[in-house]
Amino acid sequence: MELTNWLEKRVRLSPKRTALVFDGKQETFSEIYDAVQKVAGQLASFGVRDGMFVALLGKNDRDTFLMLHALQQLGTKTVFLNNRLTATEMGYQIRDARVERCLYAADFADVMANAAGDVRAVAFTEVMMAESSGVTQAVSHFPMETVASIMYTSGTTGKPKGVMQTFGNHWWSATGSMLNLGLQEGDSWLCAVPIFHISGLSILMRSVIYGIPVYLEEHFDAKRVDQFLRSGEVTIISVVTTMVQRLLDTYTKSYHPKFRCMLLGGGPASKAILESCFAKGIPLIQSFGMTETASQIVTLPPEDALQKIGASGKPLFPAEVKISDQDEILLKGPNITAGYLHNEAATQAAFDANGWFRTGDIGYLDQDGFLFVQERRSDLIISGGENIYPTEIEHVLLEYPTVLEVAVVAKQDDKWGEVPVAFLVTTKETSEEQLHQFCEERLAKYKIPHQFHFLDELPKTASQKIQRHKLKKL
Repeated sequence: MELTNWLEKRVRLSPKRTALVFDGKQETFSEIYDAVQKVAGQLASFGVRDGMFVALLGKNDRDTFLMLHALQQLGTKTVFLNNRLTATEMGYQIRDARVERCLYAADFADVMANAAGDVRAVAFTEVMMAESSGVTQAVSHFPMETVASIMYTSGTTGKPKGVMQTFGNHWWSATGSMLNLGLQEGDSWLCAVPIFHISGLSILMRSVIYGIPVYLEEHFDAKRVDQFLRSGEVTIISVVTTMVQRLLDTYTKSYHPKFRCMLLGGGPASKAILESCFAKGIPLIQSFGMTETASQIVTLPPEDALQKIGASGKPLFPAEVKISDQDEILLKGPNITAGYLHNEAATQAAFDANGWFRTGDIGYLDQDGFLFVQERRSDLIISGGENIYPTEIEHVLLEYPTVLEVAVVAKQDDKWGEVPVAFLVTTKETSEEQLHQFCEERLAKYKIPHQFHFLDELPKTASQKIQRHKLKKL
């Protein structure tokens, strides 16, 4: 099955509707389409073509917005790079995805110079100044099974895997969300979450599919967002727990009646946050999703929030959820990834014999069919909405000459929800400063342990498995 090129179809349906609001400027779908077509022609002059893997390193701004839509017009498979990663981390993803072109915003010139290797890297500014090749559109239709985007997510082995997201995944994610949240005249979605994450990219996809504006914010500014929510301009916003807390700290008076959904991802809200939102009439809606599910797949509506504290909700209409005999959460639906890029072994391991996707999360369904997630991918740390896998940090620390053993666990944190903390066994005295500096060169800032604790030995079971629960108590 294939659908007409989404942006082209949207322009035919509603050319005068607002598509993008960025930095105070509004642009219609027709205006955005013209700008995107120009950029597509300029990208083609650099050899960007249908089927090519192209890495995109940008920000939440208009240039990145145009680039990603232009890449779709040309039929590329866009590899989204997290701009918080180090050159080493980006370099691995560029090589693993077999990228042929790297596009980057000027702010990231230094990191891209070290990450791209032999791959041709082109700055946004260079693209924007180039002559068009005359190629305005390479693809007229989007086949549902075709890969549209790739986002890397760290796995329990410590090696990130490229999650393939098809046009069908994005389409059914948008459809499932709409069937749950509804679509109303005058809707608009504020995007202050990164568009290199599925939470941000999904908003941009829904904007084109629904025909609604996206209010794109380069950074999350609580006071600025508070004004948007009180003005009536914005009806929906995607948030993580830290953003909710900052909005509650900023809150002075009621949001506009048109504001109808604060969609929470990246971990459940505490009872205190739920009660505070409820008291202020803030329509907080909790959800559960993954990069592999192209955004939310299970959602808890506000009317159930206080009765089902700790629940993630029920599956969206196109999706199914069940619990395995080992208490693992299994998912099925058309928004679930086709698999991991260039990694058939990981793809096969991710699905059971009946096609159910193994989340690696432990949970249960209560008598009313609400999903409760007890452990997110066992030892996953969720810090400010960012997923952090302890094994990735552990592999880095084990490269340090004096480190014999290491275990990284989550510590509760008022600001970030959770932060990583490292426990180490070393051959000789090693300072926290040395380890911190070592990590700075190899890990994104949010992955660097907030504390380093030195032990004579790590607590282990009889089978020599590290007892992380004991480290968490420490």
